[in-house]
Amino acid sequence: MSDQLSNAQPQFLTVGEGEAAREIAMLVRPAQVGNGAPALVWLSGYRSDMSGTKAVELDGLAAELGLASIRLDYSGHGLSGGSFGDGTISRWLEEALAVIRHVAPERVILVGSSMGGWIALRLAQELARQGGPKLAGPKLAGMVLIAPAPDFTSELIEPNLKAKELKSLAERGYFEERSQYSPEPNIYTRALIEDGRENRVLDGIIETGCPVHILQGMKDPDVPHAHAMKLVEHLPADDVVLTFIRDGDHRLSRPGDIALLLSAVKGIIRSSTNRQMPA
Repeated sequence: MSDQLSNAQPQFLTVGEGEAAREIAMLVRPAQVGNGAPALVWLSGYRSDMSGTKAVELDGLAAELGLASIRLDYSGHGLSGGSFGDGTISRWLEEALAVIRHVAPERVILVGSSMGGWIALRLAQELARQGGPKLAGPKLAGMVLIAPAPDFTSELIEPNLKAKELKSLAERGYFEERSQYSPEPNIYTRALIEDGRENRVLDGIIETGCPVHILQGMKDPDVPHAHAMKLVEHLPADDVVLTFIRDGDHRLSRPGDIALLLSAVKGIIRSSTNRQMPA
C-alpha cells in the first residue's frame, strides 16, 4: 500500500481570479466502484500540509476500505501556490470549499487537525448555508476533529499578545514567534487576526447536522483541553464524542494516537452507513 500512496500525483485547481488566483494542490483517491461510503477529506493545521503523518494514515485507511480520499494544501503551504503571508481563514476556507466542489463527492467526512478543525466547522456552515444547483455541495456525513483550534486567533492569540507583538503588528503588519515544530518562526499577520474575527464559530450554536468526534491531548501546549470543552458547549444539537488523551500533545501523531484517529473515523463511517439504511 505504501507504493500506492507514494505514487499518487497531485492535481492543481485554480482558485480565485486575477491577482487573487492561486494554484491549489490536491491529492484525490477515487473510491472503488460501487463503494457508496462517504469520501474522507483531510484538512491540515496552520503551516502543515497534506503529506504529514496523520494525512497519509487517513489516506491509507481510505485505500484499505475502498473509500474516496481528498487532501489539499492551502495556499502558501506544501505544493500549492500563493504566499503564506496572504493567508487568512476566509482564503483557506474558499480553497477547501473549491476543492470539495470540484471533486464533487455525494457525502464527505471532514477530518480536521488544529486550524483544520476550524476550517471544518466553517465548511459545515457554508455547505448548509449555500443552496442552489451551482453552489450545492456534498452532504456532511460526519466530522473528526484533532486538537481543534476554532477561533484560535481571537481566543488563544489576541488575549496573550505582548506589547512588543502589538507594536510589530501595528508597524509591520505581522509578528513572529518561535515554532516548536520548525526552525522557521510562526508568522501571524494582522490580516489573519482581523479575518479570524469575521470567521468566529464560538459565538453561538454550531449546527453541523452530523456526528462529531473530537480527539484532544491533555498535555497540548498549543490548544488547551479546556478549548475542546468549550467547543462541545457550542455543539448541543449534535451527536458529539470528546476523547481526552491524558498524555497527548498537540500533534497526536504517535502510533497510539493514530489508532484512535482511525478508530474514530471508522466509527463515523459505520454510523453514516447505518443512517443511510431504510428503517
